Amino acid sequence: MKIGIVLVNYKDYAERFLAPCLESIRALDSAIKPDIFIVDNASTVESKVYLQVAAPEARLITNINNDGFAKGNNDAMRVMLEEGYDYILLLNMDASLAPNALMELVAAAESNEKAGAIQARLMLDPERKLINSVGNATHFLGFGYCLRYREKYDEILAGPVDIAYPSGACVLLRSSALKTIGLFDEEFWMYNEDQDLGWRLWLAGYSCIMAPLAVAFHQYEFSRSQSKYYWMERNRLIAAWKNYSGLSLFVFFPALLAMEIGMSFFSIRSGWFKEKVKAWSYLLNPLNWAYLLQARFDTQALRKVPDYEILPLFSGRIWYQEIDHPLLRFVANPIFSAYFTVGKMIVKAFKK
Repeated sequence: MKIGIVLVNYKDYAERFLAPCLESIRALDSAIKPDIFIVDNASTVESKVYLQVAAPEARLITNINNDGFAKGNNDAMRVMLEEGYDYILLLNMDASLAPNALMELVAAAESNEKAGAIQARLMLDPERKLINSVGNATHFLGFGYCLRYREKYDEILAGPVDIAYPSGACVLLRSSALKTIGLFDEEFWMYNEDQDLGWRLWLAGYSCIMAPLAVAFHQYEFSRSQSKYYWMERNRLIAAWKNYSGLSLFVFFPALLAMEIGMSFFSIRSGWFKEKVKAWSYLLNPLNWAYLLQARFDTQALRKVPDYEILPLFSGRIWYQEIDHPLLRFVANPIFSAYFTVGKMIVKAFKK
C-alpha cells in the first residue's frame, strides 16, 4: 500500500508550524510509512533551503507564484496519482497527528470501499479537549462550517459517521475516487474547495465519513480578513451552481435571493460590502460563464445519486460560534430551516 501526505507551504508558514507537524508524522504508529510531499507556494531560495534542511525526507514541489491552496494540493496529488498511490492524506501544516491517526484513517477506508474521503476527528491545539471539526456541514444555500466547533468531546462513537464534506485540514482521500471525480477545482483558489470535492463524491456514489478514532490537532483560527469573505461568498455560490440539480436550483432560488439581500446588509454593517460586490461581479462577468457552464456540465455528468438522497446530510441552519448573532439564531435560522424542510419534500416528491 502506498500512501502520501501533502503539506502546502506559503511564505513563513513552515518556519512557524512545520516542526511539530513533521515530528508527528515521523512518530506515526503504522506499518505503512507514508511519503511526504511539500508544495512550496511563492517559493524563494530561502524557503526552499529551509524545507530541504528541515524535511530532507520530503519530496519538494516548488511554485514560483502562490497559485492557491487548491492548486497547491493538486500539484502533489497529480504526481501521486501518476505514481500509483492508493491513498493521499491532505494535512495542513498547522496540524499534527496522533500516533495512531493514519492507521485509524486507513482502517476506516479499508472497511468501507465506498468511502472516498475520510476525515480525522480534528481537535483544537492547544485546547485539545475542544473540537475543531467532527466533519463539516453544508448549509443548503452553500455555506460551509465546522460541526460542533469548540464543544467538548467526551463521548466514544462506535465507528465512522457520514458527513456532508471533510475538512481539508486532515483528510484521507481514496485515489480511485479522485480518478473518477477529479481533484480540487482550482478556480476556487481557497475556501470551499473541500466542500465542492465532498459534494462531488456524494454525487458520484461515494461517501464522506469522519473516523472518530483518528485524531489530529489543529492550530485553527477563524480569520476575519476582508479577502476571505470574497472567496467564501463567491465559492459557496459556485459550489451550489455546480452541484445542485436543476430542480433543486429552482426550488431553493427564492431562499437564495432572500439570503443574498440579507448578506448584503450584513456585509455593509460589517465593512466588507466591496468583497460582496466583487463576488457578484465575478458571477455576472460573461468572461467567466464558459467556466461556470462547463464546470456544471462536468459535475452533473458524474451524477449517480439524486439530490433527495444527499439533502438529508445538509442543514437549514448555521450553527457556528465565530459568526453567532441573535438575528441569525432567532430569525434567519428558524425561517431558512423551515424553508429547507419544505424544499426537501418538494425535491423528493419529484425524485430529483
